[in-house]
Amino acid sequence: MGDVINLNRHRKARARSDKRAESARNRATHGISSVERAVARLEEQRARRTLERKRRDEDPKKGGTPAKG
Repeated sequence: MGDVINLNRHRKARARSDKRAESARNRATHGISSVERAVARLEEQRARRTLERKRRDEDPKKGGTPAKG
């Protein structure tokens, strides 16, 4: 004789497993996680600020003085 199983529990567990697998496929297909995206955005902002500080362009309106930016 076989063991008695709860069909509702089995159905819900299978649905959770299928949802996790679909989520993993979607993450792989559609790019990076939100945490990685936030880290990349912060690194880009830091690089932009560093570049702006090192800029040596001259402002032609003020007679050749370095531009403030």
